[in-house]
Amino acid sequence: MIKILFVCHGNICRSTMAQSVFAHMVSQQGLSDYFQIDSAATSREEIGNPPHYGTVNKLRQEGIPLIPHRARQMTRQDYKEYDYLIGMDDANIRNMERIAGGDPAHKIHRLLSFAGSGRAIADPWYTGNFDVTYEDVIEGCEALLETLQSEIGM
Repeated sequence: MIKILFVCHGNICRSTMAQSVFAHMVSQQGLSDYFQIDSAATSREEIGNPPHYGTVNKLRQEGIPLIPHRARQMTRQDYKEYDYLIGMDDANIRNMERIAGGDPAHKIHRLLSFAGSGRAIADPWYTGNFDVTYEDVIEGCEALLETLQSEIGM
């Protein structure tokens, strides 16, 4: 089983969107049994809160089931337990490495790096544009799934 943790600042917009999108993608391909997928925050600001209404609305609009979730903060134990810890931007990556105490096993990645892009996924909490965030999340999740399928021969 491949364990993936999507991470953003508050765990109510981007990471929960990526968690639901990726879970839907693997389900559509009949691969759900091969993955454990979760999400977390680098901050404590939103702990216990549900996904942002903008994320909920965008996923509903696209016909993607929202995974029930309450925001939680990433822990050092998460670094030990997950195979891939996927951040949305450079600030997330720095904070993830701080929480994990580094990245000696090279498990921390930026989502769009799987698509060969250096772009960050913009935080719709600030931009208000959940459409652009969704498009970037789709691009990154498709590339991540393709990468994982080729690595393990699915």
